[in-house]
Amino acid sequence: MRLILQVVLITATLAIAPVRFDRHKVFRVKPQDETQAEVITHLAKTNELDFWYPDTIHHVAANMTVDFRVSEKESPSIQAALDQSKMHYEVLIHDLQEEIEKQFDVKEDSPGRHSYAKYNNWDKIVAWTEKMVKKRPEMVSRIKIGSTFEDNPLYILKIGKEHKGRKAIFMDCGIHAREWVSPAFCQWFVYQATKSYGKNKIMTKLLDQMNFYVLPVFNVDGYIWSWTQNRMWRKNRSKHHNSTCIGTDLNRNFDASWGASQSSHNPCKETYPGTAPESEKETAAVADFIRSHRESIKAYLTFHSYSQMLLFPYGYTSKLPPNYQELDKVAKIGAEALSSRYETHYIYGPIATTIYPTSGSSLDWAYELGIKYTFAFELRDRGRFGFLLPESRIKPTCKETMLAVKFIAKYILRNAI
Repeated sequence: MRLILQVVLITATLAIAPVRFDRHKVFRVKPQDETQAEVITHLAKTNELDFWYPDTIHHVAANMTVDFRVSEKESPSIQAALDQSKMHYEVLIHDLQEEIEKQFDVKEDSPGRHSYAKYNNWDKIVAWTEKMVKKRPEMVSRIKIGSTFEDNPLYILKIGKEHKGRKAIFMDCGIHAREWVSPAFCQWFVYQATKSYGKNKIMTKLLDQMNFYVLPVFNVDGYIWSWTQNRMWRKNRSKHHNSTCIGTDLNRNFDASWGASQSSHNPCKETYPGTAPESEKETAAVADFIRSHRESIKAYLTFHSYSQMLLFPYGYTSKLPPNYQELDKVAKIGAEALSSRYETHYIYGPIATTIYPTSGSSLDWAYELGIKYTFAFELRDRGRFGFLLPESRIKPTCKETMLAVKFIAKYILRNAI
């Protein structure tokens, strides 16, 4: 009996042990021609490569920068294959676990206070939403728009005064779990918007005349999992029939050319789009909320990382949107506003031709719903740290991004009908 109990305890311990990434490497390669691109495709079929950029093997092409993670065990054979094919490559991260631990490089200011210079877990973010409402009840309200697969609440913070008929902007962060700097920005935005009201002329005017709906964490279950079990987790945590693999890519689950553009219909893949558009509780909740506020929502902003880009529709086709010239102009000036702080360079353009083709994205869906100003930010950096941006880079990232968001919001206030 004692032996059985020990076995049960050991099994339980093993079951909840967080994934470690000791000596995992992140490679950056640039295939010069289709032959070299095929080498990467072959390696992906015979090894477990976690693609960071682009997010799937289907998008790999000649003259494209490709970042992927590989385990310590597979690194030597990958390196040998790259050398043999004479492909240019560099190792961006030599020990991923080390970088994960080094990510937390900012000390707590004062324990108990919410820190905007640190990454915050889900429990801290929930407590923060309550605190923001208590602190500024005349300006901040919390709306529960639904629940996740694991029954965690989906909270939106509404920022602005109670007046009917006002224009609004919807913002979401953290649709992909491992992109931690994204939720950090949504927290920063709410804090700075409310703090600077009455002090900063632009923000005061914006909040006097429009509302912001801010979803600090879209993919709550995945975000929790990335904190407790697997820092590199991307999808949500839904279960699937006839598969032991977990999760759907929520940014492939919207009804905008869903399931096309070479999305993988294998539940084990990182870009699995689900069984149907809005099959996921999180996607359906967000889509329902936006549909029910369609008259007031004039812009949709979504925040990701990494690669320093400001993107607009379309993702599922290289065809340009009807108001391409206007979107391009707004993105250009937004990128310039962002770079004015620290000279951080962003490139901008339609998703399909600027980053890579995607189908089922929230951005395309919002645009096709009739929201004519839709933008996706791919925040810092350009690959040195990738998804593991150190905490010391959070504030600069948020400060520069805030400049672009304020410009877009001012433009919406003046021009959106």
